Amino acid sequence: MTKRSKEVRLAVARLDEMIEEYKKEHPAPKRDWRTYEQQFARRAKTAFHDLEPLVEQAVSTIKIESGENRGNESKLTLKQKVLVLLLKHFCGKSNRMMEWMVVMFSLLTNIDVSYKTIERLYSDEAVRLAIFNLHSLLLKKKNIKEADCGGDGTGHAILITQHYATSAQKLKDKAKEAGTVKFVYAFAIIDIKERRYIGYGTSFKSEKEAFEKALNLARELGIKVKSLRLDRYYNGEAYVNICQEALGKVKMYILPTQV
Repeated sequence: MTKRSKEVRLAVARLDEMIEEYKKEHPAPKRDWRTYEQQFARRAKTAFHDLEPLVEQAVSTIKIESGENRGNESKLTLKQKVLVLLLKHFCGKSNRMMEWMVVMFSLLTNIDVSYKTIERLYSDEAVRLAIFNLHSLLLKKKNIKEADCGGDGTGHAILITQHYATSAQKLKDKAKEAGTVKFVYAFAIIDIKERRYIGYGTSFKSEKEAFEKALNLARELGIKVKSLRLDRYYNGEAYVNICQEALGKVKMYILPTQV
């Protein structure tokens, strides 16, 4: 088994030359921006037309029982929270920019919230449940029961700044700041044909843990993964075993660096 793993790594290392030859033989086509923008506008209209009824269906199965509430009552319904979060990512805006956009459209929607409200959507358990329901509904609507997939992981650096103002004041010294860099890892599995995510995982520990969470989500959704394409980072037999334990007998493809 060790010999096979070594042979695979050597074969993958030789693929860099093949990539360069492929790039020369298949230059990237130039984009027709007019056609692209027309297609994008058509797809966006279709997506927005279907989005609200799907979100309505996703939140309809969530029942929230009122209990002790020490904070202010939310200005947004669960449906509005989900829509604001989805639109924020669709527009590619920051929390503050989304706040200003909501303010501008408040003339039509009567919704006026701060960027802190938008930030809190990420930790709202009801919003998480609704997003998961929406994800499941989209997959069922496309009737995705089995898929040929690709997967990729990434890590995002987070700078955590800690202020020592109190200690500095006691010592009659200037305030000091100490920064610590940590990482959050993510892994996504996508249906190549339908271009839809069927599994997604995150972790503060490692990309491997995010990878396992993404596999487990695909399994819980009942989607049979027929084949899975991963980059050279996952060429070890340990990852093949993890995939087979989570997904059953799945055909594995190890790809070189991105073309």
